[in-house]
Amino acid sequence: MSPKMVKQAALELMTQEQMDVFTKELEIDFALSEEGLGRFRINVFNQRGNVAMVLRFITSDLPTLDELGMPAQLKDLVMLKRGLILMVGATGAGKSTTLAAIIDVANSTRKDHIITVEDPIEFVHQSKGCIINHREVGIHTKSFSAALRGALREDPDIILVGEMRDLETISLAIEAASTGHLVFGTLHTMSAPKTIDRIIEVFPADQQNQIRSTLSDGLRAIIAQVLFKRVDKKALCVALEILIATPAARNLIREGKTHQIPSVIQTGKKYGMILLDDAIMDLYEKGWISADDAYLKANDKVKFRNFIKNPPADFTEA
Repeated sequence: MSPKMVKQAALELMTQEQMDVFTKELEIDFALSEEGLGRFRINVFNQRGNVAMVLRFITSDLPTLDELGMPAQLKDLVMLKRGLILMVGATGAGKSTTLAAIIDVANSTRKDHIITVEDPIEFVHQSKGCIINHREVGIHTKSFSAALRGALREDPDIILVGEMRDLETISLAIEAASTGHLVFGTLHTMSAPKTIDRIIEVFPADQQNQIRSTLSDGLRAIIAQVLFKRVDKKALCVALEILIATPAARNLIREGKTHQIPSVIQTGKKYGMILLDDAIMDLYEKGWISADDAYLKANDKVKFRNFIKNPPADFTEA
């Protein structure tokens, strides 16, 4: 496609309001449903004087947790009455899909009020047992933090925060989780300890001790997700790190000893906890993923170094 064709196609997909945002910000992220085709998440941006566009397909057939190969303890987390549950991982790791499947379980098994705040709305849920209100940043609300402040007065039981991207949003999500709401949120981190550190480091130094205490009380679980292409067939599979907020984990968070969290995960298998590297090793031993992929996406690369044919001389930055 020529640059002119791409620009014309992009402009045809946008509303006038979206065009105005694109003209001002030089980029825009939005979702679009097209009957007979499906739903797409679209990003339009400028590059080298031309307009470019990326479209990601969002399936209308919402997968279940079982179809995604998720462990049973995720269904148990859905039934909690309050607390903070974080789904973390890199961009494109499937966090939104997993969260959509979790919300679908709540929608099917509970009779509550669910509010989702996203940028943009991806999966659209039809109310089953629950009343579901979808809010999109830029259309239905000015920001994640504004929507969260409003949500605290809108009588929700479950709140989904599409992205916890700034101090105010993170602070309000923790507050909501501590005041009787079940809050699901996402962060772009790669492990449970790094997630805790990222949250604490967002706050000014003089507030960090207080936030450690508040977070330790409100946190229920952190699920770190990594997506792999299978080598045995044309499909994807997922490796999860799961931290359940047991008393031991809460104490480490409160005392600022997050470097000891992996030890708690290793000894907490009876609670459904698992380290990401152990989950990756399990997939590798099943023959589902390649040694190179396992090495590249593992946290402790030494564990997988001997499995690859040409390990780099310096693997600390691999």
